[in-house]
This record gives sequence, structure tokens and C-alpha cells, in this order.
Amino acid sequence: MDQRNLGNQGLVVSEMGLGCMGMSEFYGTTDEDESVATIHRAIELGVTFLDTADMYGPFTNEKLVGKAIADRRDQVVLATKFGNERGEDGSFLGVNGRPEYVRSACDASLSRLGVDYIDLYYQHRVDPETPIEETVGAMKELVEAGKVRYLGLSEAGAQTIRQAQEVHQISALQSEYSLFSRDVEDDILPTLRELNIGFVAYSPLGRGFLTGRWKSVSDMPEGDTRAARFPRFEEENFRKNLGLVERVKEIAAEKDATPGQLALAWVLAQGDDIVPIPGTKRRKYLEENVAAADLALTSDDLKRIEEAMPRGSAAGDRYYEQQMRAVNR
Repeated sequence: MDQRNLGNQGLVVSEMGLGCMGMSEFYGTTDEDESVATIHRAIELGVTFLDTADMYGPFTNEKLVGKAIADRRDQVVLATKFGNERGEDGSFLGVNGRPEYVRSACDASLSRLGVDYIDLYYQHRVDPETPIEETVGAMKELVEAGKVRYLGLSEAGAQTIRQAQEVHQISALQSEYSLFSRDVEDDILPTLRELNIGFVAYSPLGRGFLTGRWKSVSDMPEGDTRAARFPRFEEENFRKNLGLVERVKEIAAEKDATPGQLALAWVLAQGDDIVPIPGTKRRKYLEENVAAADLALTSDDLKRIEEAMPRGSAAGDRYYEQQMRAVNR
């Protein structure tokens, strides 16, 4: 698999990463053995950029990833996050960017992952009660201590990114980006490119919607929380969004590809500074996703995709109101 640079500080990653969240929570039943096998297969295929966070599980996803890479740490670029604070019982305690919490969260993540350093450490959400300069100042200390190599932000707004950059070079911003979600094209991507910051696209498959595997909400896996957590999975929105996916399916079929592969190829085609991290917990879907890296899209292809699914055509916001208040701060 080809490599891409995130920022200009030397962080080089596989052009497609692996989101590990669903291996532990939110997306139905879990299978640790298959998840570990999926991570191992990803590394074999050259997908060496692994994404996790302390809140996933909570806390169990970092342990799973740590177990999977225990004998192959030098083969992966490991990213994790802090800031969405949860209790041991799974309760959400809020967003925390206080310096003392940054330090303790990093030490806890290092312990769970079983590693000496984290390649890319993100603030998961911006804490409105703590100046970003204080949070990034604490993150900078982690770099100076050798616990972290590169710094990232997630779902930060353009002004916050600029303020953070004044304290320490930010190598990557992570946010949702797909054919369904393109709001970052307004202010975020231009700001990142001005400041030489890379972009990591989470949910590049529209939380699985763009794979075309579902025909109705009832098709969602048992224990899957997407229908309850995201407006685009509400019954009426679901039906409307299915129509958009059907249009993408037609174009994908002409290229002997799945709609999910076409959606990933579209993200990859938006710039060499963009790295999608589709999540999966099964080798079958991992291999399908990886094949998207070999799908070349022409300018005519991109135009047809744009016509089939124009920006803003997805029905429903990407989060409900309370969660939307936590993004682009």
C-alpha cells in the first residue's frame, strides 16, 4: 500500500488506516479473536495506521489493539485519543482538556496499549472550559518526555486549530468526511492546507451506510446503536439515503467495484494529504476496503459521483444536536 504524509513533521502512514472502535463497542456484537486477526491481516496488507481511543469500550479497545500489536509494534503507526472522559461503568463524564487530565490519560493509554510511546495523540473533542493553549501545552510536554511523537486534534474548528498551532505543530486533524459528510471542505481543509496539517477522515463509509449492505433499519446488526445515535439512520432519513446509495451502486458496478469501494476511492482522490480510516472488525470487509486503494477514478468518474450524490444531499445531520455542539469548536 502507498504511504502518505500527515503534516510536514515526518509522520508517514499507510494511505488507508484501520478504525478499531467497532471491535469493542457501538456496532453490534464483538469477537476479540476475529478482531485481532483483522488487525494482523491489515498489517500484512500494508494497512499499518491503527486508530483507537481510550473511550472505546470504554478502555477495552486500547487493550485489544495492544494485544494485537504486542509482537509487531515496530510495524504500525499507532494513534489514540483522550478527552471524551468516561467512567469505568461506561458513563460519559464530559469533555476534559485540563492539563493534569491530559497527562494522566496518556499514562493510562500507554499502560493499556503496552507501549512506550504513542505515534499520534489526539484531543478527541475540544474542551470549551479549558483554553486550547493549555491543553496543547500539556500535549507538548508529552512529546518532550518521549511519550508521544506527533500531536493531533479531532473535530476542532478552524480558529481552534490556528490557536493550537501557535503552541506546537499539529500533524493531523481527524474529522468525519465522506460522500455523506463534506462540511470540512468549507473552512477546515483550507486551513489545514495553509498550515501544513494532514487530514484523517473517519467514517469515510458513512458509518457503513455507503457499503450498500442494508435495505432497511431492521437490517442493522443486533446490539448495533447507530439507529439510536445518528439522525441519518432514522426511518425516513434512512429511506432517502438508500436512494443516494443506489445511485452510487450503479457507478460502482460499471467499474466492477462495490459502492463502499467507490466511496473510499472518492475520499482518497480528494488529496494526498487525506487518509481515510474505515472501521471494520472482520477480515472479509477489511480486504474489500483495501482493494479500494487500487480503484482509479477519472475526472469523469468524479463528476458523475458528484452528480449522483451532490454535497448536502444526505438526509439528516451526522449527529443529534447535543453532539453537534461538540464538533468544530
